[in-house]
Amino acid sequence: MAASFQSIAKLLCRLSPSTLHPLRHYQSCLQRLPVRSYLALPPFVPPHHCLCTAASLQDGEAAQAAEALLRYKDRPWDYLESEEYIERYGANPVWAGYRRNHKGGIPPQKTRKTCIRGDKICGNPCPVCRDPNVIIHHQNVKLLQQFISPHTGLLYDPTQTGVCMKQQKKLNEAVNTARDHGLLPFQIPYVEFAGEDYSNSHDAVGSTPPPQSLSSGASWYQWYSEISPDEKEVAKVKKTYKAYLKS
Repeated sequence: MAASFQSIAKLLCRLSPSTLHPLRHYQSCLQRLPVRSYLALPPFVPPHHCLCTAASLQDGEAAQAAEALLRYKDRPWDYLESEEYIERYGANPVWAGYRRNHKGGIPPQKTRKTCIRGDKICGNPCPVCRDPNVIIHHQNVKLLQQFISPHTGLLYDPTQTGVCMKQQKKLNEAVNTARDHGLLPFQIPYVEFAGEDYSNSHDAVGSTPPPQSLSSGASWYQWYSEISPDEKEVAKVKKTYKAYLKS
């Protein structure tokens, strides 16, 4: 009987290495007890259920995160209306309250090139890179409006929003595409024009004056008669075209 228990224990150890230490302890106890005592013991149950529970919880969280990413990948504008977004950001834009991570007391003139290099994400990523559900798309109008100034119609400077240069380039392309598709309006600056800009009394846009009455020998332009030609240049021209000039 003891030999059969030992063979079963060895077989279980080969099948499941995680139960090696508990089975060895159980086997040593069986060897110390007489045959009548260990026949009354309950069967050994390996403590694998706790490990499976922890692994199942981690797998469940990973599956939920992957499902959330897939849910907002095709329709990223739905994330801005979800309860998750309202609980995290409220009515503020995604870059509100963001503080850049830089050395020294004076911030640099430009943000970092990108927050994600390969598979690694840097420390203190920008407001767009830190949330995988914030996806820049030309149809995600509510997100694009958070980065556009309502007074000038221009994108906020990345030093103000903290967005990396890679995401700022995507924002520029998405805003231009949205304006071409009519999803965002064009901001045209208002300019006040003076009344004289529309007048017809200016010489450049006024009516053409009537021709002057010319007498014989008078020039059409008054300033042309006041010019005295150089005699040397006139002599050269006469010498060149002497054969063609009538005496």
